[in-house]
Amino acid sequence: MSSDFESYEQDFGTITAEITNKIGRIPKLSGEEKTQLVLNVDKQLEEVRELLEQMDLEVREIPIQSRAMYNSRLKSYKQEVEKLEKDFQKHFWSQSETLCAQGSLTPMKKRSRIAYSDEVRNELLGDDASSSENQRAHLLDNTEKLERSSRRLEAGYQIAVETEQVGQEILANLHSDREKIQRARERV
Repeated sequence: MSSDFESYEQDFGTITAEITNKIGRIPKLSGEEKTQLVLNVDKQLEEVRELLEQMDLEVREIPIQSRAMYNSRLKSYKQEVEKLEKDFQKHFWSQSETLCAQGSLTPMKKRSRIAYSDEVRNELLGDDASSSENQRAHLLDNTEKLERSSRRLEAGYQIAVETEQVGQEILANLHSDREKIQRARERV
C-alpha cells in the first residue's frame, strides 16, 4: 500500500513541478498561447487534486503505526497545492475570470481578496513591476525549494525514529532470548 502512496508522491512531484514552471511562463506569453497554457495549468491542478484524493484513500489503508507519517506528508502536499492555486489565482485573475465566463476554466475554490486587490492595484498603477514579478518568481522558487527540503528532512527524521524503534524492539528480543538461553543453561 505504501508503494502506491510513494508512486502517487512521485506523480505529484512531477505534476507540481510542471505547474510551477508553467505558472512562471504564463506572464511572458500573450494571446491564444497564454490562454492554452492557463487552461493546461487548470487541468493539471485538477489532476493534482484527484491525486491527493487517491493519496488520502491510500493513507486510510495504511496501518495505524505508520499512518501519522503519511498523514503529515499528505497535509504538506495539500498545503503545497493550495499555495499553487493561490499563486495561479493571484497572477492570472483577469485571464481566469475571462475563461470562467466562457466556461473553459473551472472556478477556483477560494477567491482571495488579497489576490484580487493586488490585481486591481497592478491594473490601476500599470504593470511596471516586472522586476518585482521576477523577485516574486525567485522568492516562490526559493520557498518551494525550502518546503521540499523541509519535507525531505521530516521524512528522514521519521525514518530515523522508525529505525530507532525497530532497533529497540530487536534489542528487547535479544535480551529476552539471552534470558531464555541462560535459564536453559541453568536447568541443564
